[in-house]
Amino acid sequence: MSVLVKPLVTEKVSSMNEKGKYGFVVKKGANKVEIKKEIEKMYGVKVENINTMVYQGKRKTRYTKSRVLEGRTDAYKKAIVTVAEGEVIDFYAGI
Repeated sequence: MSVLVKPLVTEKVSSMNEKGKYGFVVKKGANKVEIKKEIEKMYGVKVENINTMVYQGKRKTRYTKSRVLEGRTDAYKKAIVTVAEGEVIDFYAGI
């Protein structure tokens, strides 16, 4: 069972890719050691550093004709992974 949920492909993270940093959404219970092992196994790169952040879900309200709908977005954990100099992770290789 993988601890990686999906790679982050946003404008901010894509600009960090040039510096050797890549973003991933990971499972909440995953620790840095598990994330490092999974990325090294899956992408074949050497991981030097990992920073993790836990984001809380935001409250959302939508006004419709019949009523007001309230809810929350999902909370998630994000990992910023720094790979060794000269190594690259290519997310689009299999497409």
